[in-house]
Amino acid sequence: MDEALLYTDGAARGNPGPAGAGAVLLDPRGNELAALTRYLGKATNNVAEYQALILGLEEAAIQKVRRLKVHLDSELVVRQLNGQYKVRNPHLKPLYQRVLALLRAFDQVSIIHVRREFNRRADQLANQAIDQAD
Repeated sequence: MDEALLYTDGAARGNPGPAGAGAVLLDPRGNELAALTRYLGKATNNVAEYQALILGLEEAAIQKVRRLKVHLDSELVVRQLNGQYKVRNPHLKPLYQRVLALLRAFDQVSIIHVRREFNRRADQLANQAIDQAD
């Protein structure tokens, strides 16, 4: 597949607390190609955000996407991946490294911060992962 859009979101109820990851992969016309959820157990919100991104990137790689536009509502993760912030938290460093490794599978990637209201489907999937584990 030539091009796709990826929306990801992590959720933690409590920080840390029960956490879930959600990702939705769309074609350029907005048709849903994959809707993914993963229960993470006890985690922080930032760990959940990275895990959601990993979940979505793995799916995009499986579907052989070449150009990917990634949308997240985590300003921290976006700024870390775009080189504006350093990754100082030892729990986030291996997740950050995993994301960088996954990004190499794509010819072109843009990582964009979006407001929460534009990330509702991914948020719904992240919360669904937590709800299904209860």
